[in-house]
Amino acid sequence: MYNAIDLAKYIVTKCYDNDNPISNLQLQKILFFVQKDFLLRDDIAFLETIEAWQFGPVVPVVYYHFCGYGAMPITDKYSVNISEEDKIYIDKIIDEKSAMNPWDLVAETHKPNGAWEKVYDNGAGNHKVISVELIKEAG
Repeated sequence: MYNAIDLAKYIVTKCYDNDNPISNLQLQKILFFVQKDFLLRDDIAFLETIEAWQFGPVVPVVYYHFCGYGAMPITDKYSVNISEEDKIYIDKIIDEKSAMNPWDLVAETHKPNGAWEKVYDNGAGNHKVISVELIKEAG
């Protein structure tokens, strides 16, 4: 298990090293998919909560850490210790999702009957926590 900030720093660095820096919006969606992947393998990527915000799932602590970039690509690089085994799974998600248009990522997390939609509930659940159980079940 990792700290969400450390995992975010790994994702940001990998994208930057791949000449494909990502925005905070993209980072949030990638973190959601990483957490979902870990949960589907009966593990957990990080303990910090994911909330249902207007543009999809958000890890608030990570959002506020990187919010100074606004919608611009995050261009910082970090040294983070991620196990080689976990990198296999995480890197696959990073490579796939970072290549997508940011608004396609938003659409993917807004899928009908998905975890975000069930919690967000047309705005009634704005900033409410999406449980790990629901992420695992409904994605």
